[in-house]
Amino acid sequence: MTLPNSSEWAARTAKALLLIRILVGWVFVSEGVQKFLFPAQLGVGRFEKVGIPSPHFMAPFVGTVEIVCGTLLLIGLLTRLATIPLLIDISVAIATTKVPMIAKSGMWAMLHEARVDFSMLLGLLFLLITGAGALSLDARRSR
Repeated sequence: MTLPNSSEWAARTAKALLLIRILVGWVFVSEGVQKFLFPAQLGVGRFEKVGIPSPHFMAPFVGTVEIVCGTLLLIGLLTRLATIPLLIDISVAIATTKVPMIAKSGMWAMLHEARVDFSMLLGLLFLLITGAGALSLDARRSR
């Protein structure tokens, strides 16, 4: 077995970064859209239930941020900048919906419910550190 040369390695890395961007971006776009499609369950109603202040403003605002920043991740434009509002978003989601579950349902139930949240948190941190990669609009802009 031979090791890939540097250009093969760069191509593999670019493809892997694209997959992470698609994974993280799609989850945020999907969740943002659902805040508008299902406001009682995932938008204003959910925000009221967990005690988010001004839920009639915050739910559409958060949904819009998720759609816009998730789309930026998908296309690889302003990637590092787009991760910052999403990191705030997912951190608030964990703090308001998952951390309270520990006392109510226990650690294992919380970890089960939080698996996507923690995956998104780590995916966002990864993209903040690495950037969008070669298969992105960020890369085209820097050329």
